[in-house]
Amino acid sequence: MAWTKYQLFLAGLMLVTGSINTLSAKWADNFVAQGCGGSKEHSFQHPFLQAVGMFLGEFSCLAAFYLLRCRAARHPDASMDPQQPFNPLLFLPPALCDMTGTSIMYVALNMTSASSFQMLRGAVIIFTGLFSVAFLGRRLALSQWLGILATIAGLVVVGLADLLSKHDDQHKLSEVITGDLLIIMAQIIVSIQMVLEEKFVYRHNVHPLRAVGTEGLFGFVILSLLLVPMYYIPAGSFSGSPRGTLEDALDAFCQVGRQPLIALALLGNISSIAFFNFAGISVTKELSATTRMVLDSLRTIVIWALSLALGWEAFHPLQILGFLILLTGTALYNGLHRPLLTRLARGRPPAEEGEHERLLGGSRTPINDAS
Repeated sequence: MAWTKYQLFLAGLMLVTGSINTLSAKWADNFVAQGCGGSKEHSFQHPFLQAVGMFLGEFSCLAAFYLLRCRAARHPDASMDPQQPFNPLLFLPPALCDMTGTSIMYVALNMTSASSFQMLRGAVIIFTGLFSVAFLGRRLALSQWLGILATIAGLVVVGLADLLSKHDDQHKLSEVITGDLLIIMAQIIVSIQMVLEEKFVYRHNVHPLRAVGTEGLFGFVILSLLLVPMYYIPAGSFSGSPRGTLEDALDAFCQVGRQPLIALALLGNISSIAFFNFAGISVTKELSATTRMVLDSLRTIVIWALSLALGWEAFHPLQILGFLILLTGTALYNGLHRPLLTRLARGRPPAEEGEHERLLGGSRTPINDAS
């Protein structure tokens, strides 16, 4: 079935804003500027403040939701149909997971390249599949288990490419290993978030803008309050501020004042995440989770190509192999091989086709087809 103009718009919006989101965050990390009190120039490494900005972007979706609802009250709109009553606190557990996972990923982005960061996020398939089996009672098809194994192999290859590219610098090597492990850890948390969203949020027919905005509200308030104790907590080598604390928001604002382009990068990150989260949830509801995964894979190509063009990272041929294996894992997990098998089956003689169906038939329900 052909996509509608609205569906094409959502797909394009997700691809573009998703790419801008990672690239703008990495752009901010690459800046060097003086901090407060005339401190010497240092990198802009403020992952928790960047995470607050991300939640501010998500929070803005809540304002958009209420504006649309006011408009729908005067001019009925099918996209704003009355929804089931729900408790906003249902969003708190996934918001806490989102807050933790996002903060860890921003820390990791300071330690690795944008392309490796995006590729390693493919680990979410592994843990989402396993948690869906454990907590949602799903049954994975054989192709999905193969997809998980392929994803694991792809992650190993991408990690190996990172190690080989930094093998002559022990400090950088240690930093890259730590960053890659943090990304994997973050994907475990994000997988829990996705399972919680499916269990509590989507089953209540919540509008995408309201879902994103409510999670953003919780994340923004909680993480903003946590910035206060983080200002005093020592972080050692994990700190990018001269004071050596977990997060120094004042130092970040001083750096922004001395290098205004950092503000532009942060604004790009905040605005892109607002549209990306709305587009991602809308793509899942309007099209499928499979389409969302495919668009995420395309986003990796865009980020990788632009990072190489901008000179932010060096090319390593093993990354191509790792990306192709990850792409294969994503395709298998999301059932993208089925249309090809269906076409091949249609070209077989009737008897052979029937035998093929008996050999592959079964009562298992793939995760993407379960209700």
